[in-house]
Amino acid sequence: MRRRRLLGPLLAVAAALGTAAAPPPAARAAAPTVPLDRVVPAPASVHEGGTPYTIGAGTRIRVPGGSGDVRRIAGYLAGLLRPSTGYALPVTTKDGDGIVLRLGGRGTAELGAEGYRLRADGHGVTIGARRPAGLFHGIQTLRQLLPPAAGEHREQAGPWRIAGGTVTDTPRYGYRGAMLDVSRHFFTVDQVKRYIDQLAMYKINKLHLHLSDDQGWRIAIRSWPRLATYGGSTQVGGGKGGYYSQDGYREIVRYAADRYLTVVPEIDMPGHTNAALASYADLNCNGVAPPLYTGTNVGFSSLCVPKKVTYDFVDDVVRELARLTPGPYLHIGGDEAHSTSHADYVTFMDKVQPVVAKYGKTVIGWHQLTGAHPAKGALAQYWGYDATGAAERQQVADAARNGTGLILSPADRAYLDMKYDKDTPLGLSWAGYVGVRRAYDWDPGSYLQGAPGEAIRGVEAPLWSETLSTSAHIEYMAFPRLPGIAELGWSPADTHDWASYRERLAAQGPRWDALGIHYYRSPEVPWPTA
Repeated sequence: MRRRRLLGPLLAVAAALGTAAAPPPAARAAAPTVPLDRVVPAPASVHEGGTPYTIGAGTRIRVPGGSGDVRRIAGYLAGLLRPSTGYALPVTTKDGDGIVLRLGGRGTAELGAEGYRLRADGHGVTIGARRPAGLFHGIQTLRQLLPPAAGEHREQAGPWRIAGGTVTDTPRYGYRGAMLDVSRHFFTVDQVKRYIDQLAMYKINKLHLHLSDDQGWRIAIRSWPRLATYGGSTQVGGGKGGYYSQDGYREIVRYAADRYLTVVPEIDMPGHTNAALASYADLNCNGVAPPLYTGTNVGFSSLCVPKKVTYDFVDDVVRELARLTPGPYLHIGGDEAHSTSHADYVTFMDKVQPVVAKYGKTVIGWHQLTGAHPAKGALAQYWGYDATGAAERQQVADAARNGTGLILSPADRAYLDMKYDKDTPLGLSWAGYVGVRRAYDWDPGSYLQGAPGEAIRGVEAPLWSETLSTSAHIEYMAFPRLPGIAELGWSPADTHDWASYRERLAAQGPRWDALGIHYYRSPEVPWPTA
C-alpha cells in the first residue's frame, strides 16, 4: 500500500531537526568562480573558457525588444540579486553589456519550449531562448553560477563573478513534477508559494496538489460548499485543517505560472473520499454521513458508484476546478479504492474520464487507472516499487504500449515522505528507507520493464503529509532528495553519475543555508564545512 497507518505517535521532532539541519550562514571569504559544470540539474552541454564576468554597480539587465514576459523575468532576476549585491541592477530595453535576456533569434529554434543558451565573457552574460520558460530556466542556472551568498537577503561583499563559457541546455522530459499533499495536513497559500520557489530553482515545471482525501477537502466548491467548510475543518491528528478559497487557489496558480510551473489539481476518487462523504450524506450508498476522519488508514471509503448524485457531484467539482485551473491536466486519483468492487471501479472511471474531457482537461490518474479503460491521451502515474507484483507492473506496461503515457513516481525512489534511514524523525517507511543515492540512482527510461521509452512523459516526486505539518518539515524531507529527481527529469541520461552528482549536490548546501532552507545533512553527501 502507498500509505499505511502510523504505528505509533509522532516523535518530538523539533530538536532532532534542529541538529540535523544546516547551521545559519556565517561570514564567508570571497568564493572562487563556480565552474559551469557544477549546476544541478546537469546541463546538456557545457563549454568552459574565456574571461569571467563580474556583476558590478554599473551592471544593467537588458531586454532588447523584450516582451512583457521578458521584462517580468528580468524584474524577477533583479529582485533576486539586489538584496545581496546592493546594486540597483536597473532593467532597460537598450542594447549594451551586462546581463542580456533575449527571446528568439538565430540558433534558438533548437532549444524548444524550455531550453536556453547562456554565454558569459568579460562583457556580460547573455541568456537566449525560444520561449520565456527557457529564459526563466536559464536564470536558475545563472543563480547557481554566482557565489552562494547571492541568495542572502542582506547585502554581502561579493565579488559576484560568473565563469566564462557557454551552457546549452534542453530538458530530457517535458513533465517534471512535484506533488504536495495538502489534505492530510493543510498548508497555507504562503507555505505553498515557498515550496514553489524552491521547486523552480531546479527547473521543476509541474506542481501537483493533492486537494482531497479522507482527512480533508481543501478547495472551495461553490456548488457544494460543505466540502470545504465542513470537510476541510480537520486534518491528521485532529488539527483545525483549512481550505483554499477560490481566490486563494487562483493566487497559487498565478504564482506558479509566473515561475513556469503548471498546477495539476487532484481530486482523489472513488476512494480516499471520507471528507466528501462526511460532508454530504447523499454521496453514501446508505444515505448516512460518516464522521470526519483524522487517522491514517487507507482504503475504507468510496463514493457510491450506482447513484446519479455521485456524477452530479463529480461534474460540478470538475467543472469548477477546471475553470480555476488554466493548465491542461486534472488528476482524478483512483488509487487504493479497496472498498469499491472492480466492476464498480471500471464503471466509475468510464463515466468520470469523459467529464474531465468535457471541461477541456487531460486525465491523469494513479496507475490503478490502467486496470480500467484509460481514455485516449490519459496519463497514468506509476507509484509502484520493488515489492509491486509482476502482474500489476505488466498491466501498466501493457497500457503504455497501447498509448497511455506514464509519469514515474516509484515509491522507493521518488516518494519524498519515505524516511532517509531508521533514525529519521519524520516520514514513513512502508516502501523502505530512501537515501539520497537511492532517490537519484535509477533511470526513468528503463525503469519499468516492457514500457516503451516514448511512453515515459517524465517523473514526479510526491510528498505525502501524514507526518508533516510545517514548511521546515517539507524542506527536511524534500532536500536534498528533490534536486536528484529534478535532474533525472531534466538532464540527459549520460550525465547521470552518482560520484559526480554528490559533489555537485554538496555545493548546493551553502546556497540552501543562504536561503534559509531547512535541509537534512545526509552522510551520503560530502557537504562543505562552514
